[in-house]
Parts: sequence; structure tokens; C-alpha cells
Amino acid sequence: MLDKNMGRTVVKTVSRDRVIYSFNPQHDPAEHVTPGELILVETEDAFSGQIRSEKDSVNVLDWSRVDGATGPIFVEDARPGDTLVVEILEIKVPKKGVIVTVPKCGILAEKRFRPSSRIVKISSNHVSFESLRVRANPMIGTIGVTPESGEIPCGSLGKHGGNMDVKEVTAGTKLYLPVSVEGALFALGDVHAVQADGELCVSAVEVPGEILLRFELIKRKKPQWPILETRDSYAFLACGETLDEAARLAAEAAVEAFMREHHWSFETAYMYGSVAIDLKINQVVDPKKGVRAVFSKDLIDLDSLLV
Repeated sequence: MLDKNMGRTVVKTVSRDRVIYSFNPQHDPAEHVTPGELILVETEDAFSGQIRSEKDSVNVLDWSRVDGATGPIFVEDARPGDTLVVEILEIKVPKKGVIVTVPKCGILAEKRFRPSSRIVKISSNHVSFESLRVRANPMIGTIGVTPESGEIPCGSLGKHGGNMDVKEVTAGTKLYLPVSVEGALFALGDVHAVQADGELCVSAVEVPGEILLRFELIKRKKPQWPILETRDSYAFLACGETLDEAARLAAEAAVEAFMREHHWSFETAYMYGSVAIDLKINQVVDPKKGVRAVFSKDLIDLDSLLV
């Protein structure tokens, strides 16, 4: 796993045994950090290590231990109305992972099929599956902050982030999350060695992980939906009860951002969206579906994405 020095000073580590199963303002912080500090977060896989061989069936899982996240982490000086900037510096995964099928789950849930488990090897930046190899792309499935009140299961998603399952949430990217409680109370989990858009069968290559992070803050402005920044693009990460609703909400957020940036009318920004905004599926298997609206960073300033 990660060398905890890595040529840098890792100030703090949050162990994978500090697991929570909901984003809830009543949780005590697992750790406190200040903006700019490096922190290493360890995560368990989505099944809490319960599937160790292909003989282990999802039928015997303790479902109360599924879809956990490590945290929460209290970020000093984060206040409601701010934006928490999460810089993902490195993601390290082990040399094997697990993928499962769960009857009545996934995009093809209406079909009849058996529960099954598959252990796959991860080596040389590839995942081996049957006789094929898929390029590994370690990414974070669940990543978010705590809502102002109530609780949201870590397996759900929303404006706070959560189980968004966006394959582009990888090392070298930044995530912008709206702060709703003091300290933001951030947590992450559900790391995948690789996942395709959609996560069709409800599971990707599930792995424990070690993630090196750095937090920053943007004061007194926040995003309407989580925003992902890659090397070349920004994306609004929206969700809805259906893919149609999720696509509409993602598109609406992007169009409104271009209206702010260029002082355009709705009609002008709407037309521009047809040539500059890509709608891409995140996942189709959770109770809420996820869609991202993606556009080039050259077209807009970050400030126009925040309100």
C-alpha cells in the first residue's frame, strides 16, 4: 500500500476502522485537519472485507456492514455556505478485488440470475477478467460531506455528494462540495480498481484503498451540485429519481452557470449547451441515478460555477 512518507510529510492518517454508514451531523469527528494539510485516509471495500473467495455469496452478507465510509473528517474553518475543495493526490489499491452480482439489482434487475462472486487480480495497472485485461483506473465511489440535519446513508447520493460512483473521481482531480455544517464532516469509501460509466451490475471491482488528500476552502460561495475538476474539464454531478431527471438537473446547472459567466439570456446559453455541454451517465443502479454535465475549463471561470 502507500508509503506513508511518499517524499512528503503526511500529517495525519485516518484508519479504515473509523467507519460510518451515514452522513450525519451527530457523528464525532475521526480526525481534525486544517486546510493545506496532507491526510491519508484508509478505506475498507464496499463489503467490509466479507467476500474473501468466490465461494462467499452475497446471500450471507451482513448488509448492515455494506457501503461504509471512513470519517468523518472535521476541516477547520469550514462553515455553512463555504465550498470544500477536495484535492485527490494519490489512490493506492491492493493486488486483488471482488465483483459480484446480486439478484434483482442492477440495470438488468428484471432478469433471473444467480448471486455470484468473482475475485480478480490487479497487476501492472490492469485488472484481469477471464482471458481479458482492463486498464485499472482507481476511483472513489463514495465521497461527500454531511447535510445540515438528519442523516443520509453512505450508499445514497445527493447534493452533498455521497455514493455518486463517478469513474472520473480519480487521482489528479478536485471535487468541490457544499459545506452545510461546521467542519464539513467529510467522509469517503467504496473505492474501485476500475468502473465503467453506469456500473451496470451494481458492483465494480471493489477494493480497500489508501487515499492521499488535501483540503482547501472557498469562503462564502458554494456549488449547487458537487463539481468535479479534471485536467481539462469541469462537471456538475447531479442525481434524480430517474436518468431523465438527473440529466435535466445537470443540464440546468450547467446552462445557468454559462448564463452567469457571459451574462447571456437563457435561450442563448441553452443553445450553446447543445454544442459545448456533454451529458454522461455516472451510475444507473442506485435508487437515485447519476448524470454529469461536462464542459471544457477553457469556456468558463470557476467562480461562475458557484453561487
